[in-house]
Amino acid sequence: MSLRAELVLDARNTLGEGVTWCGRSQSLYWTDIHASVLWRFRPADGSTRRWPMPQRLASFALCEDPDRLLLGLESGLAFFHLQSGELLHIGEVEAGLPTRLNDGACDREGRFVFGTLHEPAHGEARYAAGSFYRLHSDLRLEQLPLGHVAISNSIAFSPDGSTMYYCDSMSRLVHRCSYGDAVADVRMHIDLTGQQGEPDGSAVDSAGGLWNAEWGAGRVVRYLPDGTPDLVIDIPAQQPTRVAFGGERLSTLYITSARDGLSAEALENDPQAGGVFAVEVPFTGLPEPLFTGRPM
Repeated sequence: MSLRAELVLDARNTLGEGVTWCGRSQSLYWTDIHASVLWRFRPADGSTRRWPMPQRLASFALCEDPDRLLLGLESGLAFFHLQSGELLHIGEVEAGLPTRLNDGACDREGRFVFGTLHEPAHGEARYAAGSFYRLHSDLRLEQLPLGHVAISNSIAFSPDGSTMYYCDSMSRLVHRCSYGDAVADVRMHIDLTGQQGEPDGSAVDSAGGLWNAEWGAGRVVRYLPDGTPDLVIDIPAQQPTRVAFGGERLSTLYITSARDGLSAEALENDPQAGGVFAVEVPFTGLPEPLFTGRPM
């Protein structure tokens, strides 16, 4: 079975990412990483708002405080107040390493789990310099025992919170592990080696299906809990980046995308690159978990 998403906002993002639905405000948030901008879109009236950031914003989480977001900036973590613009730094991550923050999502307990990626110097090959971390409600940072990665991505959690999904996009493998206070039993879940796309951002629906944006393949694929492909969403852009369930019934799948790395000729053939797309799907998502921590 396949469906096709349609453009809902021609945002022309260089690297649109981190798409997240806020049920309280019925709004869609995401970041254009390389532009250092946080976006908000309200489908009910089509309105948008943008907040400039002091650094590239890689990922973020909704907070229990409806006026704040937890930010994963390129060099570290911070709280951001949506009304005042106040930024409260929590701390740096991997200071001194050639890395920046990347994908992140809250687990079912309200802890923020995120990864980093290697930023190679000019002419250098990218290698596994990054790691995965978990920020607790007391703002304690824990490195997860998931090894090193070149490009962290696909962080998502099963409906009961007992399984975590994640990947190193360069390996083209999505892994799963048992998840809780301890993390163990890592297994390969999806194998995209030999295929066109690389695994990027993911979301899990209420039935336990994993929806993964496949960068370079122009599609989102739903995988059953055993890793079997189940449904394909065709995206009219070659570089989809992440998915989120939204709308009143959480049955609208939103997808961000990127123009990053595309030549002028490629963009002529991919005119909707960097846009935000949506499609109604025969599944429902889960309410977005809220980060339980607060500024000290």
